[in-house]
Amino acid sequence: MHVLVSGSSGMVGKALLEALRKNAHSATVLLRPDTRIPDDFKFGRVGWDPAKGYIDAEALHRLDAVVHLAGENIAAGRWTPARKAAILGSRVGGTRLLCEAIANHKTPPKTLVCASAIGYYGDRGQEIMTEDSAPGTEFISDVCKQWEDATVPAVNAGIRVVNLRIGVILSRNGGALATMLTPFKLGLGGRIGTGSQFMSWITLEDVVRAIGFALEQESLVGPVNAVAPRPVTNAEFTRTLGRVIGRPTIFPMPAFAAKLAFGEMADALLLASTRVQPQRLEAAEFPFKHPELEEGLRAVLTQ
Repeated sequence: MHVLVSGSSGMVGKALLEALRKNAHSATVLLRPDTRIPDDFKFGRVGWDPAKGYIDAEALHRLDAVVHLAGENIAAGRWTPARKAAILGSRVGGTRLLCEAIANHKTPPKTLVCASAIGYYGDRGQEIMTEDSAPGTEFISDVCKQWEDATVPAVNAGIRVVNLRIGVILSRNGGALATMLTPFKLGLGGRIGTGSQFMSWITLEDVVRAIGFALEQESLVGPVNAVAPRPVTNAEFTRTLGRVIGRPTIFPMPAFAAKLAFGEMADALLLASTRVQPQRLEAAEFPFKHPELEEGLRAVLTQ
């Protein structure tokens, strides 16, 4: 299979390219013209610049599938109006540009796996979310909804589109877990707010495996929740991480302190409760490698 990948410099993109190589697939990556390319770069490349509405559409040939992961990092800073505009624009504009290009190509790919996020559901307390649940009403929910809607040109062209709603990714090399590790290792970790908010997580390895599964499993179409089967509360996550690394977790962060430190982003990423089930992956018999949190954390932290 020959796969076009956007967002190849990110945590998921790098892991995906390595997995494609190991499984004897070939890949081409979308890169901005000013991107520095390492001397040992092993993949083909196609130029694009979503901010300028540019993509080298003529180069998008002989593609079996596309995996679209590109987008502004939502946790890179406080959500000022400018940051929120960048977050929305990078996802919606880039996705629409790519989807229109492949939809209008004389030989379009058969499959598009487009990243989305469980932020689609918003803060829903104890309610269990499946792919059929309605979107939330928060900023990040609107971003995810518009992000998924931007794939419509590909859908209308007959391309099988999977909107992969990804949960909190566990990796020691990036994301939320990497940020937590230093204070937790120093014995300064603790629950956030009441700790009762649900956290729907997945290991980086299982995210990459889910992408590969979605590329090959033709029964998967539309939204697919990429989360482990058993979400946990923040308090349970805190206790489990402390147990795995052998450190106490006695320093909670009150909700007001999280809001002072991170602003609106704290409500969406730290205090929101999103209890999600991977209903469609389970129905398709996707074999999770890390279905339980403690085993998943131990695997991630020993890699």
